[in-house]
Amino acid sequence: MIAVGLDIGSLSTEAVVLNDKNKILSYVIELTQGDCKNAAENVFYESLNKAKVSKEDVSNIVATGYGRDNISFAKKTVTEITCHALGAYFLFPETRTIIDIGGQDSKGIKLDGNGKVADFVMNDKCAAGTGRFLEVIAHAMGVKLTDLGKLSSQSKKLIPISSMCTVFAESEVVSLVAEGSTKSDIINGIHMAIAERIVTLLKRINIEEPVVMTGGVAKNEGVVRALENKLKIKINIPEEPQMVGALGAALIAKRYM
Repeated sequence: MIAVGLDIGSLSTEAVVLNDKNKILSYVIELTQGDCKNAAENVFYESLNKAKVSKEDVSNIVATGYGRDNISFAKKTVTEITCHALGAYFLFPETRTIIDIGGQDSKGIKLDGNGKVADFVMNDKCAAGTGRFLEVIAHAMGVKLTDLGKLSSQSKKLIPISSMCTVFAESEVVSLVAEGSTKSDIINGIHMAIAERIVTLLKRINIEEPVVMTGGVAKNEGVVRALENKLKIKINIPEEPQMVGALGAALIAKRYM
């Protein structure tokens, strides 16, 4: 009785293998690289290998995320709102608000006392503040994406970033570097600008604690720190925030077995 959840995002694709006792047997994260079908198949078989189970052992497969409708071997597709809500609530059962910042969109999800989605807000019209935005900024700064959080913690002063449009922000960052501003100060300014944007989004659903952050950007300690400072709260971060959507999909797959 094995269930598999797949989360096919614009930048990364994840798989979670769950047994009948809701134990996570394995999970895999891989870059989508513009090929949803291939990425989904890769993480599916790799996750089965890691869990030491065969395809014949799998009772149900549910897909979510940006590319969910392209996965023919999934038995069911579910929205990422529902899957992130289920995954976050499973990991942190008291959760009332979820901040999900993925590759190309941002979401705020409000849960009721039973873990059901009560309200949500989504910004999918602009990539500002998302994983893709941070990739562009890291490249413009000549630093690794994974180093952004550590570098921002070394900032001595805040440099306000006036534009959150990916193209204009990249140009502004390049100009600030040319003017002699330190990378740490600029990156800290970027993180604070992202936090401002997310807080504005969350106001539309009346944020309530406890709060969980999911998605790849949750691995950036600078963004998390900026959000905690703006909201004046402690944010719960899963051990692997990128696999929460796939976990929710696996939980739904198990439910419908």
